[in-house]
Amino acid sequence: MTDLLTSLIVGDINLITGFMLLLIAIFSSVVGGAIGGMMLAGKEFGYQFSAMLGGLLGPAGVIPVVILGLVLLKVIIN
Repeated sequence: MTDLLTSLIVGDINLITGFMLLLIAIFSSVVGGAIGGMMLAGKEFGYQFSAMLGGLLGPAGVIPVVILGLVLLKVIIN
């Protein structure tokens, strides 16, 4: 566990830290999508329904970009 935290702090991107960064990005995109859905369509469709749709559709645009970013960082670092 100490090695994982050290690798994350230093910025060393390997398989485990890449998965951890991907999970953090997915979680934050779900939360951001839910908040955005509530702000955009909360009054029209109901806050729970729009938060659910925002949480489901939020990561659709984030996950490919995060994977591409992690691959580019790995190439640039090496």
